[in-house]
Amino acid sequence: MPTTHAGGAWDTAEQHFSPLGGLIVHEMGRTRADEQRPALVMSRISFDILGRIAFEEFDIEIGTIRPGRTIELVEATVIIGGRSVVSARAWFLSAQDTAGVAGGEPERLPAPESLPSWPLTSVWPGGYIASLDTRPVGLAQPGRTTAWVRSPMGLVSAESVDPLASYIALVDTANGIAVRQEPTKWMFPNLDLTLHLYRQPEGEWTGLDTSVTFGHTGQGLTSTVLHDIRGPVGVAQQVLTLRPQPQVSFG
Repeated sequence: MPTTHAGGAWDTAEQHFSPLGGLIVHEMGRTRADEQRPALVMSRISFDILGRIAFEEFDIEIGTIRPGRTIELVEATVIIGGRSVVSARAWFLSAQDTAGVAGGEPERLPAPESLPSWPLTSVWPGGYIASLDTRPVGLAQPGRTTAWVRSPMGLVSAESVDPLASYIALVDTANGIAVRQEPTKWMFPNLDLTLHLYRQPEGEWTGLDTSVTFGHTGQGLTSTVLHDIRGPVGVAQQVLTLRPQPQVSFG
């Protein structure tokens, strides 16, 4: 059941997807542990947002699509009122010691503790946005912003949550930190979120080095290099549906 801290940005009467995405990861991990599946690490997760995420009680169904000892594919579906509203698939891989050949990562970000806070509520409404501590790296620009985000709110009341789930619970914020147009004039919600990870994130901060591109025919793309306090951990992308906000006429 969502709390007020999960309230949406496009519609405060809906759930923001970001904490729900983290909760899906939490349930995947808990289900795999309960079923005593092999100890693997998540390498990719792709979420598809199938419709309005009502601010109501919901169920999450978990299933293993491709079981294995070194590679596994897990699926999740979020159901509200008998309707599927989010589907997700995640690849889990065995952990190997590849430190000797690691390389190619971008530069790490400045530490969040050294940066001033930015009230993201100046851009967006909603309980989820209001819960965030946001620290921009430099000045926010239209379509291009780098920032650290964290939330003091626990993902699930009275439950211990894996750091990966808490990290992913903040990634969907990326589409909101680098707005290319004012959200009061243009709509650009994301229909999906896909993360590729080459290292498991650590710590309470999620670093988002984000660029937003608007195309000529109503589509957009939010692309993000993901960081934790040790450095980059992977990338995320969100496809956007771009349209002008409807104009309200009086009289």
